[in-house]
Amino acid sequence: MSAVAAPAGDLLAVDRLSAYYGDRKAIGDLSLSFPTKAITALIGPSGCGKTTLLRCLNRIHEVSADGRVEGRVLLDGTDIYDVSVDPMAIRRRIGMVFQRPNPFPTLSILDNTLACAGRRGMRRGEKLEIAERALRSAALWDEVKDKLKTSPLRLSGGQQQRMCIARAVAAQPDVLLMDEATASLDPIATSVIEELMASLSDSFTIVAVTHNMQQAARVSDVTAFMLADESGTGRLIEVDETSKLFTKPSNPKTEDYITGRFG
Repeated sequence: MSAVAAPAGDLLAVDRLSAYYGDRKAIGDLSLSFPTKAITALIGPSGCGKTTLLRCLNRIHEVSADGRVEGRVLLDGTDIYDVSVDPMAIRRRIGMVFQRPNPFPTLSILDNTLACAGRRGMRRGEKLEIAERALRSAALWDEVKDKLKTSPLRLSGGQQQRMCIARAVAAQPDVLLMDEATASLDPIATSVIEELMASLSDSFTIVAVTHNMQQAARVSDVTAFMLADESGTGRLIEVDETSKLFTKPSNPKTEDYITGRFG
């Protein structure tokens, strides 16, 4: 599969997308789609625009200083950057988990989990039902069910990250974006999150930035390789099924990167 838009029909896609910070172009003319209910890994050296691309997918990039985009991001065929589209509605449909756990310190585990659910006036029973479902999907319910009223800061780093995943899941999004979600975790917690990602891909379209080649090979169905050009603009070099890209890449730059010749 070459570095062009994938066949139509996938839930999420970008079409000739460029992103800027002021006059600086961070990514240039990217076109690809993300297979529905599968995991797409974004790989490439630091500074190639992976996280910028991820932030464009749910309109977080535009809240950056001087952040703007050209081109389209399509969700169910609708351009999320159209003037008629509510950015907050997009962020509910496309949730994001960041590199480091970011629990809200003044809220309990229960209230953290429900913070993005977007339902005011819920009865306690409804709250508990939604929270339990989300925490179970994040493989955390059995560990926290007896301390839902306590601070999330009492949890380990891996537990906090799974709570943040549960918080995103509780909003019932269509897509989950994960920006190096295991980078700050130990190997055991990383393994738990990777298993969780695999199970979540049965229900969600997942796009994950990772610097860990082994992780991309283990968890993703599709891998997209990005690289900055001479001007510092991130470009899409190659996208393919993960098993093919890691064993028989079509671009020599991809092979050089995954074999450790640079990056």
